Order: sequence, then C-alpha cells, then structure tokens
Amino acid sequence: MKKVASLFLLFFITLSASAQMFNPVQVEQTLAVNGAEGELVFTALIEEGWHLYATDMPAGGPTVANVTFETLQGAELVGTLQSGAGVVEKMDAIFGMPVKYFEGEGSFVQKLAFTGGAYRLQGYLEYGACNDENCMPPTKFEFDIKGNVAAEQKESVAVVEPLAKNGAVAGGAHPEGVFSDLWAPVTDKLASPGNGGTATSRSLWITFLLGFGGGFLALLTPCVWPIIPMTVSFFLKRSKSRRKAIGEAAFYGVSIVVIYLLLGLAVTALFGASALNALSTNAVFNIFFCALLLLFGASFLGGFELTLPSSWTNKVDEKAGTTTGLLSIFLMAFTLTLVSFSCTGPIIGFLLVEVSVSGSLFGPAVGMLGFALALALPFTLFALFPTLLKQAPRSGGWMNTIKVVLGFVEIAFALKFFSVADLAYGWRLLDREVFLALWIVLFALLGLYLLNIIRFPHDDAEEKNTSVPKFFLALLSLAFAVYMIPGLWGAPCKAVSAFAPPMWTQDFNLDDNGVHPASSDYEEGMALARRLGKPALLDFTGYGCVNCRNMEAAVWSDARVADILNNDYVLVSLFVDDKTPLDKPIEVAEQGTVRKLRTVGDKWSYLQRYKFGANAQPFYVPVDNAGTPLSGSYSFDLDADAYVKFLKEGLDNYKK
Repeated sequence: MKKVASLFLLFFITLSASAQMFNPVQVEQTLAVNGAEGELVFTALIEEGWHLYATDMPAGGPTVANVTFETLQGAELVGTLQSGAGVVEKMDAIFGMPVKYFEGEGSFVQKLAFTGGAYRLQGYLEYGACNDENCMPPTKFEFDIKGNVAAEQKESVAVVEPLAKNGAVAGGAHPEGVFSDLWAPVTDKLASPGNGGTATSRSLWITFLLGFGGGFLALLTPCVWPIIPMTVSFFLKRSKSRRKAIGEAAFYGVSIVVIYLLLGLAVTALFGASALNALSTNAVFNIFFCALLLLFGASFLGGFELTLPSSWTNKVDEKAGTTTGLLSIFLMAFTLTLVSFSCTGPIIGFLLVEVSVSGSLFGPAVGMLGFALALALPFTLFALFPTLLKQAPRSGGWMNTIKVVLGFVEIAFALKFFSVADLAYGWRLLDREVFLALWIVLFALLGLYLLNIIRFPHDDAEEKNTSVPKFFLALLSLAFAVYMIPGLWGAPCKAVSAFAPPMWTQDFNLDDNGVHPASSDYEEGMALARRLGKPALLDFTGYGCVNCRNMEAAVWSDARVADILNNDYVLVSLFVDDKTPLDKPIEVAEQGTVRKLRTVGDKWSYLQRYKFGANAQPFYVPVDNAGTPLSGSYSFDLDADAYVKFLKEGLDNYKK
C-alpha cells in the first residue's frame, strides 16, 4: 500500500540473532511564542518504509496522533491537534476505510493562547506507526515545558529530546511489587526468529495487463468487432501497393494507441498525483464511481445506449473524408473511438476508475496503453495477414452476451465503491452480509442468464440451446455464488476478502470454530496455562494493527493452525493500543527516564519492550508456565506452513 516518498534516508533495521527493540520515528518538539499566541509543533523523522499515522480518522482504524496535557498552566488550547503538510490519504483494504499518514517526515501542530506570565505545558504526544510487516504500539513522546511569556516574546523554546533512540533496547527495572516474576527479561533466552515477510502493492505491469484485458474484451463487443474486417478491407483496396496498405493499417493502429494514451495522460494532468491518491478515500468520489458503474452496467444489460452526440462523429468523419495522407487515417481512428463509445466507454470508465483509485500517478496512462494496444493489434495483424479474416469468428449474438456479462461485473464492482463510502461515513448500510448477499444474487443471476433462463432486450430471441462455452461460464458463476453463501454466517471467503467489507461489520456470525483468545490479560492467561498444563502463546497485537488482522484472516483461519491454537496452547492476546485506563498510573524507568503507564495498552506495550526487547506488532512468542520462551518469536509472515512449524517447535520444547 505504500509509495516511495521518503525525504530522509535513515538506516534499515533487521531482525538478527534475537528480537530487537527499535523506534522508526524520532520526534522533536518546538514551542513558538508570539505575544499571546503560540504553536506547539511536533516534528517527526520517519524511517523509510514506515508510515506515521495522522490525525482526524474514523474510529476502528490505526492509532491516530493525539496530544494529552496533564498540566496546562498559563495557557489555553485553541482547537485540537492538527496534522501538518504532506499527509498521504489512501484507502486501506485491511481496515476497509481511508487512512492518513506521513512518510519520511511529518508534523503536528497544537495552537495555544497564553494568559500571560509564567506557563507550564506538561503531557505527551501519542502516535502510531506501521510498515508492510509490523506495527509499533501506540508510542508516547513526553514533554514538560516551562517558561514566561514576557521573557520569551517571539522566541522559541529549546527542543525536548526524544525519549528513545533508534535501535535502543528497553532498560531500567520495573517497580517492585507492581509486576510479578513473569515480567523478568528474557531477551537473552529468546531464540532468533525464523520468519520474514513482505507485502507488495499492485505494479504498473498489472495495471497494463488489466488495460490489455479490457481492450481485448472491447474488441469482442458488437461496436468494434464488425468494424475490423471493413476497415482492413478498406486499406487493402485503397492502395494498389500492399506494402503501403500495410503501412497505413499499421499507422491506423498506432493512431488508436496515441488517442487512448492521450486520454490516460489527460486524466493524470487533470487530477494530478495527489488528487488521484485522494480518489481512493474520498467518499463523494466513491459514490460518484458507484453511480457511474451502475449506469455503465445498465447500459451493457440493454437498458439504453450510451452514445456521444452524432454531430461529433459526423464532423470528424467528414473531416477524414476531405483530408488526405496520414491525417485522414488519424481522423478515421478518432472516428472509430467515437462510434464505438457505447461499448468501449463503460470499459474505459471502469478501467480509469480502478487505476485512478490505486493511487499510481502513471496508472491511467499505463492502463490506457494496454487497452489501446489490444484494440489496435487486430487491425495491424489482419492487414499483414488478410487470409486470417476468413477464419475470424463472424459477428453474432455471442458479442451481446459478452456485453451483458460485463454489465454484471460492473454492477458488482459498483457495490465495492459504495462500500468505501459507507465505511467512511459510518452509515452501516452495506455491512458484510448485505454485500455478500447482493453478490450472491448477482452471480447467480449471471449464471441463469448464461443458461438462457433470463433474457435481456438485445439478446437473440431465437437462441434456444446453451453453447458449451456459455455452459462452463455459467458453471463458474453459479459455483462462485454458492462459494460465497457460507460467508453470510461468518465464513472468511478469502477470494472476496479484498472486495467485501471487513468481518467486524458483520452482525450475524456463527463461526465458533475460529481462533478465540483464552485471555486478554497476561497474568490471568499465564495462570490459566499453569492450571491446564499447557504452554501459552503470547500474541502482542493491536486493534489498529493492519498486519495483525491480515495474519488472523490468512493464517489463523488455516484448520491446522486453528486446531493447535485452540487445543494445545492457551492463547493470550495483548492489545497494545487498549485505551482502558489503569486503576492508577504506573511509573517505570526506561532509558534513564521515568515514564507513566496510563492504560492497559501501555502496560502490555511495556511488557513486550521490557521482557522481550521488541516493540512491533504482530509479535508472537510461545512461553512455558514460568514465562520463558520455548522457541523463537514470529512476526508477519503469511506462510501457514511456517507458522505451524513455529507452533509445533514450541510444543515439542514444552514437552521436553
């Protein structure tokens, strides 16, 4: 999900012989005082590959940045903490919602109004950060600033040094009587982790192939396919020289490529890189895209024809007839794009929507290049080998069948875009089970259509029998509909997880065979493990951890993994971003600085740092009943076989 936008190259952190503690975000703070006004500015340097999440995001997502003032004397807050310039906004498939973050460098600003005289600002900035493999727990940057407005007119207060340095290992001792011996550090006993993992985003090659596939489908529609033999025959008869005819047909194909490539570049020039990225998260745009795809889908089903004004086509065609040379050929290609719009328009629209919301600056141009190459290739190919025209399939009802199938697909994807807006606004109109129900009905109806049970206006009324290709397509469509039915009761349905709303939106879930933590409290979970005579698997996770959810959906859903976790281990899930306040704050010493643990999440985050010397999630480690590691730790890796091996290694060592 990430772009390369790093402004500062720091250094890479790797997992070596043991799990390591690191802090990929370095925070500094400056207070600028100007008369009765002031700004408290937090500036962060972010390591390459990491995201620092911004402010102002809906609940249920990653940890948003916020500032808490425990002491506020001589000043008042003006508004809330705001993100500075450079925020990237993008739809996150795991959270099913738009997220905002910084890359490379970021800043947060809290405006203040001073009441005059002495002041004291004491509190902490809390923030969250993730990369493709791990998420940091909610991290606190504490500050304590004292001064006098009269003495600091138009001057800046000195920067407060961050509490931790990159690569630092948690130090200090926990207060006696507060934590049990189960908290004793074990970093020297923790074997080296044996897993890794990376996540990749959609490449421009995939965008090109998506466009090429769209162009190939456009070829097979009734607006384009019948034109191919007529156009090629025109070029062959127009010139007595076959070489010249081939050259003109090739230029005709090149003209088609140029026209559609210019269209893709125009989309990029019109919106720009930042706007294209914003399209993926903007609710209004997603509603517009939904309506647009529904319109295209209805057109393909035969509800109406989407055509450009006839005057456009007539003028271009007339101009092509009165000009000569290569210009006339280019205008003929332009005429083709106008005449075939009723079939190519919905495909182009769908393609541009998909590649635009992917956030890639060159996505529209690359997608249109693939589309145009597929569309132009037959004109050149048949000009080179005219005899192939005799073997090409003739026009017929099969082309309308392709249009109708595309209509169903566009309606299905329209629901995906509405889902984005639904999650952003919190309407809860299209929860997961509603989305799946609509997709089940859509693909079931598509299967019935391919079996000639349902007919649409432009279908051949005389067609009685189902062809073999249509039968197999119907088989796939109906099977896909049946595959999604268990999802109504909570089945993961991995094949559609990238399109459907997240599982937490589902109100009705009968999946009792999934993995369920035995406890979300460390001491309680360890006590349960001792009573049952089982090892414990500590799962350091977070409500806002993207890859934690990814691991649970892709790995924990594996039957072998679920069986081991439910029957052989006591699973203890410790949420490092749990905001439940502790009965009273706990002071601990880290890096020579006294820190306060204020929430349950703070406590589990400190446990992970102090005991295991790590602070990224997901983080799994099997321990015996004394809290000693049984094997190496495990981080983000979607290889279920590797995870099973990791769990079994811990079990074998526990039995020994």
